[in-house]
Amino acid sequence: MDLFDLNPTTDHQPLAERMRPQTLDEYFGQSHILAPGKVLRKIIETDKITSMILQGPPSSGKTSLAYIISQSTKANFVRLNAVSLTVAELREAISTAKDNLKMYGQKTIVMIDEIHAMKSNVQMALLPHVEDGTIILIGLTTESIAHDLIPPLVSRCRTFTLKALDHNDLKEIIVRALKSNRGLENKFEITDEALEYLADVCNGDVRSAFNALEMAAYSLYEGNLIELQHIREAYDSRVNSITTTDFYDIVSAFCKSLRGSQTDSALYWLARMLDSGVDPLYIARRLVVHASEDVGMANPNALQIAIAAQQAVEFVGMPEGRLALAHATVYITESPKSNSVYKGLASAFQTVRNHRAYPVPENIRDGSRSYINPIDNPNSKMQYLPPEIQNEKFYFPQNSGTESKIYARYYDKENRK
Repeated sequence: MDLFDLNPTTDHQPLAERMRPQTLDEYFGQSHILAPGKVLRKIIETDKITSMILQGPPSSGKTSLAYIISQSTKANFVRLNAVSLTVAELREAISTAKDNLKMYGQKTIVMIDEIHAMKSNVQMALLPHVEDGTIILIGLTTESIAHDLIPPLVSRCRTFTLKALDHNDLKEIIVRALKSNRGLENKFEITDEALEYLADVCNGDVRSAFNALEMAAYSLYEGNLIELQHIREAYDSRVNSITTTDFYDIVSAFCKSLRGSQTDSALYWLARMLDSGVDPLYIARRLVVHASEDVGMANPNALQIAIAAQQAVEFVGMPEGRLALAHATVYITESPKSNSVYKGLASAFQTVRNHRAYPVPENIRDGSRSYINPIDNPNSKMQYLPPEIQNEKFYFPQNSGTESKIYARYYDKENRK
């Protein structure tokens, strides 16, 4: 039994379930896909549902929208969860759908929650039945469709992206829950300060806001006024989760802040990753990469600092290890930047791949008798590159930080020629 079988007005249910919208008119937000005249609203109202994927952050209304569809459609509605779904269970659902279609002319809508967790072989088993119309698929996911679903399945579904509710929407929903007969029935009031804080700290997660509101309301010893400290206490154990899509976006923001020498931004995204439970060693690896890729020869010490941060995280663990990560983050962000090493290696790779494998010049081969040590003989002339590419240049120093000394030496040499 799940929420699709329950009467949402039952008193024992959490506030978030009691306040779940029953119709499109009660549904709040997502006007970009559900406003009057929009395609999704039309196909729901006319019961012309086609296969779709509802993608969006937690508590943005995906399950509520699926519930509304289940209540308004004449099709048989089957709810499955991808986390535990097997090929055998899917085949059973498809077999029943075929029988209903053949015997009664009744369509079947299969809603698969957490569809991103569905194994690829199960997705492949689902594919032909979505394609031939045996079932109408509604997939729900908080994660990245590009990373977690096979392209053939995505191409056969219309993707609707739901957005996190904004601050004002959240405030209105919270006030509605306080006043609604399905909610707290006007038994409690909330201060403006507490309302503002709750709408902000829930991070767009309506369910989280409702849970905190209900906990704060029922923890009052006297009176009926919910104040700021009550909401803060209700949120003491909040977990700031992160989806796959958010993960890649936040990592990208962190990396671009490092490259752009934006220290405050880099520290903010670092804190977001750590607070969301991202593996600190993953963050350390990104710092090591940027120490060479973006700082490079402009400050060679950056690589040592990044490696030291990685070792510190392994040695002292968390939470103290986060200070070493912050140390390296600030050092890399504040360092002068040069990507000459990155470009030089990329250019060398391009030459290697665009030419045949030239033999090593005889004078620098292992055991060569014609090799002359340039340290002892600084004026010696040796052949270091194959003759065919002896004029190729890969490394171009940049006039930045420590590398400016190399830059001056290189271009002073060029000017003397």
